[in-house]
Amino acid sequence: MIKDLHTAALAMMNSQTRLEVTANNIANVNTTAFKKEAVFERNLVDAKASLFNNPHEIEQNDPPIGSYLDWRVGDYTQTANPLDVSIEGAGFFVTKNADGDKSLTRSGSFGLNSNGFLTTKDGRYIVGTDEDAIHVPDFAVINDGENPNERQAVNIVIANTGELYANDVMIGKLLVVDCDDYSQLERIDKQSFLPLNNVGVRQIDDDVLRLKQGYLENSNVDIISEMVNMIELQRAFETGSKVIQTNDTLLDRSIQTARFGQY
Repeated sequence: MIKDLHTAALAMMNSQTRLEVTANNIANVNTTAFKKEAVFERNLVDAKASLFNNPHEIEQNDPPIGSYLDWRVGDYTQTANPLDVSIEGAGFFVTKNADGDKSLTRSGSFGLNSNGFLTTKDGRYIVGTDEDAIHVPDFAVINDGENPNERQAVNIVIANTGELYANDVMIGKLLVVDCDDYSQLERIDKQSFLPLNNVGVRQIDDDVLRLKQGYLENSNVDIISEMVNMIELQRAFETGSKVIQTNDTLLDRSIQTARFGQY
């Protein structure tokens, strides 16, 4: 009976982890370039052996479950925004914060800060191939004698190999890299990743790189599949709860019967 309680508790912990992962995927269905998380069984654990490992409580490492990121590319949406850019196929843009700490992202939803630097929505600088933040001039002054201080709007063009032009003048080139082992990329927020263990990060060659200006990569979350999965997990969690309640009732009755037999 104790073993049944332990087994049901392990199953409920697995279901809870899966529910948390599924809920996070659903919450980010509209997050640009979000990569959904999936859950897998690491190994088959004998519930009895797990119980003997620590008979008093379930350890965090007992449930045979782990998670990984699904790196499949999402669909693309045309935005017509010149500061939106997507990567066709594999690759990451390189960003850095004010302290110079770099990270990788596939989200190409860029903007300009008050100083004219190209940034992500959360304020991280976009890094160019020269390892510096890319600066975009906010205007050009036309000096034709008649209107010496007239300002001209900047037309931004991003080539499919990353060159960035402002009014036909090249002002930088986006640094786009790829990683040798995606399992060594740690997610640090919804859209950014940090390479671990000195994993190889290399710049993508121009003959392979393909960027699309005016497009964004969508999340790769399938909302229908995730909703169905959540319903199934909720039912499994409820089943485990009922198993524990039933066994707890039987255990209580057994204890009461044993006490009655002593008199």
